[in-house]
Amino acid sequence: MVTRRRLNRRHLTKYQAPPAIKLYLEVRGVRLITPPIDLEYARRRITQFIADKVRESSLGGVVVGLSGGLDSSVTATLAVEALGRDGVHGLIMPDSRVTPEEDVRDALDLARRLGIRHEVVEISGVYDAFKGAMPFFREDHYVANGNVRARVRMIILYYYANINGLMVCGTSDKSEILLGYYTKYGDGGVDILPIGDLYKTQVRLMARHLGLPRRIYEKPSSPRLWVGQTAEGELGVSYEVIDTVLYLYFDRGMDIDRIVEETGIGRDVVKGVLARVYRNEHKRNAPPIPKISGISVSTDWKMPWRMDEEAL
Repeated sequence: MVTRRRLNRRHLTKYQAPPAIKLYLEVRGVRLITPPIDLEYARRRITQFIADKVRESSLGGVVVGLSGGLDSSVTATLAVEALGRDGVHGLIMPDSRVTPEEDVRDALDLARRLGIRHEVVEISGVYDAFKGAMPFFREDHYVANGNVRARVRMIILYYYANINGLMVCGTSDKSEILLGYYTKYGDGGVDILPIGDLYKTQVRLMARHLGLPRRIYEKPSSPRLWVGQTAEGELGVSYEVIDTVLYLYFDRGMDIDRIVEETGIGRDVVKGVLARVYRNEHKRNAPPIPKISGISVSTDWKMPWRMDEEAL
């Protein structure tokens, strides 16, 4: 049984926040808490993780889908620190009917700044081919159609990885993973998730720490799956609020009542954020298997940590 605890503000304030960034802010009577982080430690840990996983795979590096947004920019930058520019490839995959031109420019600018090999693949033709092949296609189902775009990008990334001997390096952060705010077998279909233990607000701090342009870390997050889509618009609440709730619930062990009491965030908002986490648990796990034999894969047996065939 998990015990939920009272927030100790003295514990929070002992962490050193970057210049001009307060650890918690008062906004309209709501206490927003930035999850504490040692940015340089996280930087070293992530780069070592990337280097280790590539070495263990015996592959030549990673390919990253570059969207021109925050998460992919931070991920690619850390990957270059881990592997060098020759070990990182970038694919920019816009749909010209959905993707803003500024995102493509930002992705190209990042790739050139990092000095990595990169390609631009316009996916509108592939999307249209799927659309034309399905007699049951519905123009008004924007979520399903947006997911097609995400899965097209996954297919292209894996094709490129296969022919070049690379791993597919995902870009989802902890907030997105917990919320299930990604497409199953789309942007969720990857080999590694280097920033998967950083909340969105922490990724923004990391972007500043890495010296990325202001327009990157201040840009509203969006999967760009349909015209005008923004993450916070779709979720209905800001990432500052989301991360406050997630951090206090999962990292600090507080229950809903305590989160409401300590932050002033509405109960419906807190419950809504957490309900999304539980509702999307299926995205974070392998498909369920009915138990028939004595030992079922994933349910009863999982690969031991750092186990490989050489240990047999």
